[in-house]
Amino acid sequence: MQNIILFILALLLTIGGLSYYSIYRTVAKSVNHMYEPLHRDSKSQDAVIGHDPISILLLGVDERPGDKGRTDSMIVLTINPKTKKSTMVSIPRDTRVFMRSKNTNIKINAAYTYEGIEGTVQTVEQFLNIPINYYIKLNMEGFKDIVDAIGGITVNNDFPFTLEGVHIPKGEQHIDGKVALKYARMRKEDPRGDFGRQQRQREIINQIVHEGAQLKSLKNYQGILTSLEKNIQTNLTLDKMIDIQSSYKEAVNNIKQIEVKGDDKKIDNLWYHVVKNETRKDLSKTLRHQLNLES
Repeated sequence: MQNIILFILALLLTIGGLSYYSIYRTVAKSVNHMYEPLHRDSKSQDAVIGHDPISILLLGVDERPGDKGRTDSMIVLTINPKTKKSTMVSIPRDTRVFMRSKNTNIKINAAYTYEGIEGTVQTVEQFLNIPINYYIKLNMEGFKDIVDAIGGITVNNDFPFTLEGVHIPKGEQHIDGKVALKYARMRKEDPRGDFGRQQRQREIINQIVHEGAQLKSLKNYQGILTSLEKNIQTNLTLDKMIDIQSSYKEAVNNIKQIEVKGDDKKIDNLWYHVVKNETRKDLSKTLRHQLNLES
């Protein structure tokens, strides 16, 4: 979910700036529970926060009991503090990619099923030919807890639809976490398919950012932190989050959104989003330029 980093940073820094030290310690403890490093040797960790451009992989993962899960949403965010610009690339979950460790082509969302966060990061790095410095993983099932913790959100639905017994009418409405999860997941009834779903997900997270930054939400900071702690995993420490907010906030407010264009094709009885090699190279060139890397 592409603005979840903004939500986390805004919420933690607001609480940290306005609260007593005891509350800040609670925030730090929660972030520590979210922390999970990447166990790999990679030059991607060489970026110096506050000076170098950085990349963040944002993952919405559909994990349910008895299921390893798959990535439901995958976004690459690059932030350049000198140009004060950011790019946000939404990768369709059915994108056909080569997974080196399996020596075969897969849907990119299956990388998580095979090898978790490590395999997903490596597959995205190979697909886009860029290093991934940091990741943030959001459990989609627990997403509703976060929405409920901030008292719900307001969305403006383009057309009515029903998903898994939940009907969502057309128009502006205030919804709870259960409805928000359905609103974020639906794609089959959307004429825009996966891109329409990505647009609704952006709307939801923008509303979470808005609501989470309101002072009224701080009254429930403990509930919000509990929801984040249960449902988010990242290799960002609290110190790094604070450094990013301090050094990159202008760039984060200037985001260019890029879609991964391709064709939907059936290959070996499976539907894929097939991206031409030329398109992939052009996208890689754009991102590498944003990260100050050689083309």
